[in-house]
Amino acid sequence: MGAETEYGIHTPGTNTFNATWLSTQVVHAYSLETGHRAAAGGETRWDYTDEDPLADARGWVVPREDAHPSQLTDVEPELTAAQIALEGGESLDRSAPLMMNMVLGNGARLYVDHAHPEYSSPEVTNPLDAVRWDAAGDLVALAAVRRIAATPGLPAINLYKNNTDNKSVSYGSHENYLMPRELPFTNIVTGLTPFFATRQLICGAGRVGRGQDGSGTGFQVSQRADFFEAEVGLETTIRRPIINTRDEPHATSEKYRRLHVIIGDANLSQVSNYLKFGTTALVLDMIEHGTAPEVALADPVATLQAVSHDWELGQTHLLSDGRRLRALDIQWCYLEAATAHAAANGSSHPTSGDGHTAAVLARWEQVLTALGSDPMTLAGQVEWIAKLKLLQQYRARDSMGWRDPRLALIDLQWSDIRPEKGLYYQLLQRGAMERMLPDDAIAGAVEQPPEDTRAFFRGKCIQHYGPNVVGASWDSVIFELPSQRRLQRIPTKEPLRGTKELTGVLFESSPDAATFLGRLLAGPH
Repeated sequence: MGAETEYGIHTPGTNTFNATWLSTQVVHAYSLETGHRAAAGGETRWDYTDEDPLADARGWVVPREDAHPSQLTDVEPELTAAQIALEGGESLDRSAPLMMNMVLGNGARLYVDHAHPEYSSPEVTNPLDAVRWDAAGDLVALAAVRRIAATPGLPAINLYKNNTDNKSVSYGSHENYLMPRELPFTNIVTGLTPFFATRQLICGAGRVGRGQDGSGTGFQVSQRADFFEAEVGLETTIRRPIINTRDEPHATSEKYRRLHVIIGDANLSQVSNYLKFGTTALVLDMIEHGTAPEVALADPVATLQAVSHDWELGQTHLLSDGRRLRALDIQWCYLEAATAHAAANGSSHPTSGDGHTAAVLARWEQVLTALGSDPMTLAGQVEWIAKLKLLQQYRARDSMGWRDPRLALIDLQWSDIRPEKGLYYQLLQRGAMERMLPDDAIAGAVEQPPEDTRAFFRGKCIQHYGPNVVGASWDSVIFELPSQRRLQRIPTKEPLRGTKELTGVLFESSPDAATFLGRLLAGPH
């Protein structure tokens, strides 16, 4: 599993800069800041060879001429001189490089996507590691912001880990899960839709305003819910679907599919992020084994938005069989089924289990129980409740109605990635938000890749042999050796190969790229 975070980007005091150009400066700034830049050169290009963003899991491929430009993620964006020009003033350092992509030494990718800087975390095998390497991305973004602030000729740039500018624009926080190819996609749709429509109760980030432009009055549970318009579909920026059908596995396509989840909020809360990944992984395991609960919503899109608007948790929602259930009841259905499923397969056993399932189930149950009795007791864990509590305190102190623009500013300031400015980080530093990981563990994930997936191989190639790595992707690393006329492309199609166990000795014993490749190609790794 892994995360993709598009950061909101803003230049204080002006809106005259091209957002794509600003995003290139974030990538470039980090290439200067990272200790791996001497090896990687900050120039490792993305290998788009095996990418096909128009393949649909339902069995067809959308013609390129019919696709929306935002769907063509296999084409690197380009900027013209006119696009990067200031509308006023001449203070911009126009010689600043336009860097669109960087493959990091921790196995992640930092790049420009839809006019936002995006950090895509390396592949991991459990929800706690998903939280760790996603939070590492926030430190990557922070380092870039600090570097830009100290660079003459560049405008100050602020980055926000949120999902909307409250002016009709939304940007994504996506998740990816490896699944078996043989599982019918219809099973995924049936099993996931009610879960996704109600999952926001445990991992929503909260939002001031309703509707895509935020003009509706009130608070809601999710940042993203109002931007979804379809149940199933291929798009990610228009007609957003609850279930995305992009069939781009980034792995052996005959064996695997990558479930691309676009419905989640960007979480700063470690507990909410942990529940987002952990519960979804458990539900997917149930779907694979045919044990997911049989719940079907009469109108999934309307329910998704109604759940988000009902932060007091009192509404019921119509099922296709005529029953009405609260969102909390639907979450309990999934938890009870997951508990039974884990007990049957032994994954939650305290000694013989996998070490993660029991922890996720226990936290899920604790949160659902508290939601049913006193939700505000979860203000240190669940992000939307933490934000709501803070907003209510401001409202009580200053007699503010929900239309007061100061509340929208508080909402925005919550997600500022600078610890001295971001309200989430202020609460974290005061001990008001629960930490599941120590700061040094997250800082370590900025530098080092996970050890139990192919991300280890990718990251270590960048660290050890960066000058010889001219391209990389999730399923490849491309070397260029001075002694060879042709590039050497190493496929990494199997996500659980290329681990430290399988390749660590090779990196430790190979002083240069030529030696490394010779030994790698001589034996199974």
